[in-house]
Amino acid sequence: MKLVSRDLEKDGAGQVTLVPEESEDMWHAYNLVRSGDSLRSTTVRKVTTESSTGSSSSSRVRTMLTISVEDVDFDVLACVLRVKGRNIQENQYVKMGAYHTLDLELNRKFTLAKQLWDVIDLERIEMACDIAQSADVAAVVMQEGLALICLVTPSMTVVRAKVEHNIPRKRKGSCSQHDKSLLRFYEAVMQAILRHINFDVVKCVLVASPGFVKDQFCEYMFQEAIKLETKVLLENKPKFLQVHSSSGHKHALKEVLSNPAVSARLSDTKAAGEVKALDSFYQMLQNEPDRAFYGANQVEMANDGLAIETLLISDQLFRSQDIAQRKRYVTLVESVRENGGDVKLFSSLHVSGEQLTQLTGVAAILRFPMPDIDELSEDESSSDEE
Repeated sequence: MKLVSRDLEKDGAGQVTLVPEESEDMWHAYNLVRSGDSLRSTTVRKVTTESSTGSSSSSRVRTMLTISVEDVDFDVLACVLRVKGRNIQENQYVKMGAYHTLDLELNRKFTLAKQLWDVIDLERIEMACDIAQSADVAAVVMQEGLALICLVTPSMTVVRAKVEHNIPRKRKGSCSQHDKSLLRFYEAVMQAILRHINFDVVKCVLVASPGFVKDQFCEYMFQEAIKLETKVLLENKPKFLQVHSSSGHKHALKEVLSNPAVSARLSDTKAAGEVKALDSFYQMLQNEPDRAFYGANQVEMANDGLAIETLLISDQLFRSQDIAQRKRYVTLVESVRENGGDVKLFSSLHVSGEQLTQLTGVAAILRFPMPDIDELSEDESSSDEE
């Protein structure tokens, strides 16, 4: 997703202009557009004109339209977003108040205006527009004197940094110049990795090269990390995977990704954090049921007791047409973060998100047992019935 402009007021109202560039962006747009928003985009309208002789002819014209959103429909298979609403700005082809359906298309910009852009909406835009937020896999493709640091998403590969360094050839009886230049090159590559790879997001880092360059580089990098106490590299050492490539150029990445061993390693990277969190929740529910709860009431009670270690919540809950309900979950997310808890936002299109939806869409792993939550929620429900 490309962010064209962003104009927000202090009270949270304002508008954002975006351009969807790939099919996944339509899913992000679906999570942003809701009833009551206003949406502006180009559309094709059939116009009938009548001549002075009484004969009529029809033609299709492209026009800019602004509608007040009433209904949003997302076709998962075709990745098409259809938004229905009434026209709220004067237009020579469409009357004020007339119904129209806008089809949001790839590479065609749209402007979305809201009375309130909350933290979940703003995070969604940041995630959609910053490729580093969605790239599960990073790759360092290298050879002596050349290295490319890439981010790999399901639909594209982006080169974030290119490191070039002149390496003198080995001379008979003297290799010192060659070895010194090689170490300077490795140092530059290590710094580029630290600058451009977000280890909170990336689940796997491929290091590919012909020959022994990858092995020598990784050995140098982790020795330096120990010497300099670079925690981020030491803590994420298991994420690095060394593989062979025919060269250090970008095209070599294709053969690396098609390697069966690499494919097996990468198969679990998408939503791996969410899957792991859900597995931990099920294990906790089985072994220590007083530290695992699901359902909005129970989770909110746990949050009131500052007990939530990990909150698991489905993005489906934030698409609610009920403003009060959406606000309830936004407040819960903000509160858990303020109290030092971790929040995992699940996509309802992913299998882990579907499983969470079956558990009401919200669950929590607690820091300590709270056996009285079930009793309190039962008391509340019985008082509500009375």
